[in-house]
Amino acid sequence: MTLLHRKHAPAGEDPRPAAPPSGATARLCDLGLGIRFASAGGREGWIRTLLTAVGVGLGVALLLVASSVPHMLDQRDGRERARTETRQSESPDASAAASDTTVLRIDAGTEYRGRSVAGFLMRPDGAHPVTPPGVAGFPGPDEMVVSPALRELLNSSEGNLLRERLPYRITGTITDAGLVSPNELRFYAGSGTLTPAAGGHRLTAYGDNDPPAPMSPLLVVLIIIISVVLLVPVAIFIATAVRFGGDRRDRRLAALRLVGADIRMTRWIAAGEALFGALLGLLIGLAIFLTGRQFAGDFVVWDVSAYPSDLVPAAWPAGIVAVAVPVSAVLVTLAAMRSVVVEPLGVVRNGRSRSRRLWWRLPLPVAGLAVFALTGKVDANTEAVDPYPIAAGAVLTLVGLALLLPWLVEASVNRLRGGPVPWQLAIRRLQLNSGAASRAVSGVTVAVAGAVALQMLFAAMNDDFNKITGQDPTRAQFYTSSERVTGDAAARTIKAFRATKGVDEVIGTVEVYVTKPGKYTEDEVPPTTSLTVGDCATLREIARIDSCRDGDTFVVHPRDKKMADWVDKSARKGEEVEISSYTDQQKGVRPMLWTLPADARTVLTRRDPLGKENWGIMATTGAVDASTLPGATTVAQIRIDQHVADAAEYVWNTAARLDPGMRVVTLTSVARDRQYASIQTGLQAGATATLILIAASMLVSQLEQLRERKRLLSVLVAFGTRRVTLGWSVLWQTAVPVAVGLTVAVAGGLGLGATLTWMIGKKVSDWWLFLPMVGAGAALILLVTLVSLPPLWRMMRPDGLRTE
Repeated sequence: MTLLHRKHAPAGEDPRPAAPPSGATARLCDLGLGIRFASAGGREGWIRTLLTAVGVGLGVALLLVASSVPHMLDQRDGRERARTETRQSESPDASAAASDTTVLRIDAGTEYRGRSVAGFLMRPDGAHPVTPPGVAGFPGPDEMVVSPALRELLNSSEGNLLRERLPYRITGTITDAGLVSPNELRFYAGSGTLTPAAGGHRLTAYGDNDPPAPMSPLLVVLIIIISVVLLVPVAIFIATAVRFGGDRRDRRLAALRLVGADIRMTRWIAAGEALFGALLGLLIGLAIFLTGRQFAGDFVVWDVSAYPSDLVPAAWPAGIVAVAVPVSAVLVTLAAMRSVVVEPLGVVRNGRSRSRRLWWRLPLPVAGLAVFALTGKVDANTEAVDPYPIAAGAVLTLVGLALLLPWLVEASVNRLRGGPVPWQLAIRRLQLNSGAASRAVSGVTVAVAGAVALQMLFAAMNDDFNKITGQDPTRAQFYTSSERVTGDAAARTIKAFRATKGVDEVIGTVEVYVTKPGKYTEDEVPPTTSLTVGDCATLREIARIDSCRDGDTFVVHPRDKKMADWVDKSARKGEEVEISSYTDQQKGVRPMLWTLPADARTVLTRRDPLGKENWGIMATTGAVDASTLPGATTVAQIRIDQHVADAAEYVWNTAARLDPGMRVVTLTSVARDRQYASIQTGLQAGATATLILIAASMLVSQLEQLRERKRLLSVLVAFGTRRVTLGWSVLWQTAVPVAVGLTVAVAGGLGLGATLTWMIGKKVSDWWLFLPMVGAGAALILLVTLVSLPPLWRMMRPDGLRTE
């Protein structure tokens, strides 16, 4: 630089110095000089640069993960569709399409300790059966191929009860092509006895090429808001990380002013130092992403994991991150340096001559809410949702809240006076410089505000995507049915469930359809009803029966009179009814005749634990021999003792032992939409990652602030200030901005949530949803403060006054 020194020109050359660069070239030279200072600034300079780089790197890594989500979802959906059977496999006539490649299959999926285990029992029709993706060879009878996660579970002590349920010999492993995620539990088992009569249906090929069902417009709005809420705190954190200051940099800038640099030049040199930290942060973020991606399958967040090959950032978001991070580092530093006065004899920060202005901060959140109002309402009938106005409104609102926070913190602390010594030290520090403390909690403020708005939105949408099933889990927790267990085995099935460990009660029935005898044309519908056989205790659970003895028979009427008349047309007392299965009808076998006793009593139906009303003919086991009924279905509704460990697993094991294809349903009072549930799971996973990032960002910011105040802390200790006093002052310096920030978050979150709820045409169901979010935010900040106390204790030593 000509300002720092001048070389003598060789003989014969013009002794006048070359003209210094100007314009854009000068700014680039200043940026380059700042990069040189940052890279050669000694130990303290490197510590500051690494703090900036680590902070930026954490944010960049999370942004790269976020930009990989669309590709991950596409890959997961592609593998799911590839292993789904084709539509033609759903033909009701399973025996008509048998060929050398077709396969009989029945769903044999189960649950184990809260985790779903997908599986199928299969039998080939020929020598060259089609195989699912990821399966090299078709399993033989009593053999199975399993996913790696299922193999690991079965080989562990935790999988003892599951091994009883899946007694097949493992002969292969399902590869990645046949699995949605690395932690998926899945198996394909071979059978030598499966038939269409036992519930098997014929499969001709794999691969569902039908277009996916369109997503609800309400869910589209939800996804947009989730993306904004998760990513805006990350962007704020990156903007905060590049503003870390340092005494050594301040002295260096003052020295540059002393040798002739102007104020603009010092600002661009400072921006160059921040640019170097941001570029290093990009590399660190990329390294964290690439390293963490290799272990993606080992991390299961809310039962979601991914293959490393699924995490591929989309090109344009990754490009935006690569450009926006260094550019924002330069712009944010230039803006921050406008409040710094760099003079040849020192640096003055945050002069008190000018307070923060509100006029340009308040319009941002107001404008965000106005954008939602201009966008209009979105409901289930909306054909297309424009994501850009919704995203812009959410970004403006959340960023506006972050910009309001510094003004509110400054206005609050300026009115505080008196109190204990730690309180006075903390308040005075905030009165002198509240910017760093405000920036440290801005991420939590935005995250809590977004979470409050999302919870209000979820609560408003709850009724649309969560349906009341009418099931009563207090009367029974499981429903099982099987068309394979008939004859004498039906009675043994009910007895087996009643003898299962942990089972309190079983409502077990054998059900079959009966018709009125006679000849009917193709256009006529013969009067048909059901015949249900069970003991007296069981029949009382599904019909309003006062007295019952073994051998009694009942005609059960529904509440609807027209349906009751239809029942009476087939259930004629003293007359015969026909009983036949679908298979018997196909084969032309004569139906079984049974006479309904003339003394059968007429009663009303009662809802069973499944929420279903049963009507028709009901008979006790002494009146009808259930083992003789053709085509019957064995049904059991089971209540377990919740105090018996693994009682549910014993029920599943009994069902698998009786019939591997038995349908087992866990009763629940609310049924949740799958897309809604998957979005909620994704939100939980993303919120967890965001909270971890915010905690890391706050810790980095706290350590940087403590490092900058190391000399001041040492002076206070040297003058006799107790360490406990300083520790409490640090806690209060964090607590005051946190209290203001959480207040802003609650007010902003409620306003944003109410606006979004209005936009989707719903009403706010609960105004107190913010309480858990506020508690989580406060706990997070308290944890970060406690973790920062050990470094604070090390810095509060008199030897920190040493200098060179």
